[in-house]
Amino acid sequence: MDKIIYSEPWFLYIVECQDTTLYVGIAKDVDKRINAHNNTSRCRYTRFRRPVVLKYKELCSDYRLARKRELEVKKFGRKKKLALIDKMC
Repeated sequence: MDKIIYSEPWFLYIVECQDTTLYVGIAKDVDKRINAHNNTSRCRYTRFRRPVVLKYKELCSDYRLARKRELEVKKFGRKKKLALIDKMC
């Protein structure tokens, strides 16, 4: 990726899969990424858990901070992830 892309805003997102599991990821364009989760086989975790539904997104100022936040949220248990989702609503 171009260095400029790393310094632009990124999003942390949480989707709920058809089996009710929660998937955490990051993307520059969340809508495009959700579309990829639902329509391509490149997304290994969600491939057999479609459709996925966006439940939460959070703006991060750059790639580095988005990645750091992703690692933090991935460590959360289900209850804490759901609390984060509820805060957005």
